[in-house]
Amino acid sequence: MENKTNWSVDTAHSEIEFKVKHMMISTVTGSFSDFDASIEAADDSFKNAKFRFSAKIDSISTKNKDRDTHLKSDDFFNAEKFPKLTFESKSFDGEKMVGDMTIRDVTKEITLDVDFNGIAVDPYGQTKAGFEATGTINRKDFNLNWNAVTEAGSIVVSDKVRLIANLQFIKQ
Repeated sequence: MENKTNWSVDTAHSEIEFKVKHMMISTVTGSFSDFDASIEAADDSFKNAKFRFSAKIDSISTKNKDRDTHLKSDDFFNAEKFPKLTFESKSFDGEKMVGDMTIRDVTKEITLDVDFNGIAVDPYGQTKAGFEATGTINRKDFNLNWNAVTEAGSIVVSDKVRLIANLQFIKQ
């Protein structure tokens, strides 16, 4: 039985964001303030480590209360019925991570580009590891189906959603 090292997310030094085109001319950025993540790794390369992640839908913020309320409604995430989104990795080669993303009641395999920024020891003697992960999903794949069209015929919210996760982990 090989020894695995557990790492847990340092939420004070991590952020989860998403970006969506609005009316195809500007980008709206949102984030989740309440999330959890962990890694189970065989070694410090993190190759084929198990990454797990979840975010509470209720913690979504786009810096606009009405829009956030709309995102939490059944038009999008339905936070009441599906309080979390989750991601669980299946493979990681050091650059590409493949895993299952679950939003609402839909689970789909997605691929994330991951920059492993290395390991450092902080002033308190804790060992930290930093990762930046980016990817793109089609929100309609996950039944986030709401849409509207402007008078000029352009779509209000694009189907493509960019995910950006900057995560720092603490070695347990």
